[in-house]
Amino acid sequence: MQGQQEQDVAAVRAVVDDLIAAWGRHDAEAYGALFTQDATYTTYVGTFYQGRRDIVESHRALFAKFLKDTQLADEILDICFYGPEVAVVNGRGDTYKGRRPRKLGKVQTYTLIRENDGRWRIAAFHNTQRKPLMEAMSYKFAPGIVPAADR
Repeated sequence: MQGQQEQDVAAVRAVVDDLIAAWGRHDAEAYGALFTQDATYTTYVGTFYQGRRDIVESHRALFAKFLKDTQLADEILDICFYGPEVAVVNGRGDTYKGRRPRKLGKVQTYTLIRENDGRWRIAAFHNTQRKPLMEAMSYKFAPGIVPAADR
């Protein structure tokens, strides 16, 4: 069982690596191929996309305009498996031009499923903009809300 979980961790990490590589090439089709046909995608500004085609078309437009010449940075914080077919990945990420930022400004959650062809694909993605100053102030006035990992 341990060997299978290690293979699954590697496969899930490979999906995120492939996502970063597709973004770097501004290849909307390759980016979208990493999602299930009915995937959902929520951006940090709250835009909600439904389905692979919607994800591909929106990224084609984004890569041509707002995200032109950007790269994607991603840092996986945690991978949890909920049975043999579902994985939830929590991490941090950001888009950038030039040098990769030291601190990534977004918190991201990927829900991946193993599809019938045996490949892991993203079924849901959610992206939230971090507010470090607000977070620090909240921690100061309510220390009990500090996550265990940050204590």
